[in-house]
Amino acid sequence: MCGRYVQTSPADALAARFGVRLPEGLAWVPRWNVAPSTAAPVVRAAGTGRELALQTWGLLPSWAEDGVSLRPINARAEGLAGKPMFRDALRRRRALVPADGFYEWQASGRGKTPWHFRLKDAEPFAFAGLWERRETPGGPALETFAIVTTEANDVVRPVHARMPVILDAEAEALWMREGALSPEEAARCLRPLDPSRMEAWAVSSWVSSPAHDGPRCVEPAG
Repeated sequence: MCGRYVQTSPADALAARFGVRLPEGLAWVPRWNVAPSTAAPVVRAAGTGRELALQTWGLLPSWAEDGVSLRPINARAEGLAGKPMFRDALRRRRALVPADGFYEWQASGRGKTPWHFRLKDAEPFAFAGLWERRETPGGPALETFAIVTTEANDVVRPVHARMPVILDAEAEALWMREGALSPEEAARCLRPLDPSRMEAWAVSSWVSSPAHDGPRCVEPAG
């Protein structure tokens, strides 16, 4: 799964990395501990291009009844097209979720140890995401997203059985193509990232509280 991640790149850097326009007034602060139910930048299609938007982490479909409490933060890649919660978004509202790293927790007899994962070149990357827009009477529309997960690669597997889908450059372009993907195209996008591109280290349990943020979250444990 993916329950926390890092997003510290500034808006102009993300605009350059993902080739997007920035809506006027869009701003956020660097986050070393992005948690569910909080707003984070997401790249979505907009007309003939792409734009960056702030959306709430935890998918709420437009058809969900008022007061629904189930807002999944992750969507398993396996069988994604057949799940009512995700299949319309998979066809029509795929997104890139910019990140600089993510966390997984390793269970042991002494509790759980958090690990930080990132690319070896420390560059920002994109998770495969799905998003929804829900109209709210008398207020602004609510936009939400979920991160797609897959089986862990060799770097993540010693810590956790699953990991977020990290898209390489080819998969990013395919994932954001207009229209539905074939099963073969979806499978190409949703496979685990090449483990040779990743690195990881254990960090302090300080990151386990969603109230904690800052560079301390990614400092090696010791």
